[in-house]
Amino acid sequence: MESLLVKLRSEAMQQQGYVSGETLKSIDDPSIWLVMSTWVNADLWKAWETTGQRREVVSKIEPLLVAPEKVSIFSFTRRGGAKSAHTIDE
Repeated sequence: MESLLVKLRSEAMQQQGYVSGETLKSIDDPSIWLVMSTWVNADLWKAWETTGQRREVVSKIEPLLVAPEKVSIFSFTRRGGAKSAHTIDE
């Protein structure tokens, strides 16, 4: 699983809009993995989600899963006058 997730991130890093990512494995239950990635916007993530490159790697991951992949999209919540996650509130 780990090598496939590394490949998936490597492919994602080449995509327009990719900012960063993390892959975490539960200490209490090593069968639980959390993959997070940050994108410039949701549309660029959605474009990556449907590429042949991603589908190819995901097709190798799917047989290793005990439940279907679950994707959730979150957005940055601006506080005060912050223009982005990388800007200190004004």
